[in-house]
Amino acid sequence: MNDDQARAAVTTALHQVAPEADLAALDPDADIREELDIDSMDLLNFAIEIERLTGVDIPERDYPQMTTVNTSIAYLVAHGQAAARAGDQEGAQVAVDAEGRAP
Repeated sequence: MNDDQARAAVTTALHQVAPEADLAALDPDADIREELDIDSMDLLNFAIEIERLTGVDIPERDYPQMTTVNTSIAYLVAHGQAAARAGDQEGAQVAVDAEGRAP
């Protein structure tokens, strides 16, 4: 998984948990919990949606590594590549539509 694929998955997942948010204006280094006013259930749904989109498992102990857009992307790139190398993941690529959203 590359940065663009990870970014598409993160953006799509954030849109699912905070559909009213202007993600284009979100600072990629800002804490998404504070900036988007999401609670622990929203964070869980964010992780579940990312797993659905990418196949990358995100254990609860790793949630603190997913607090910004940039750290979420870095996590997905690192763990997506590790899973692909280990043969644990097929089709880790995220398909994106013309507007940059994953299905």
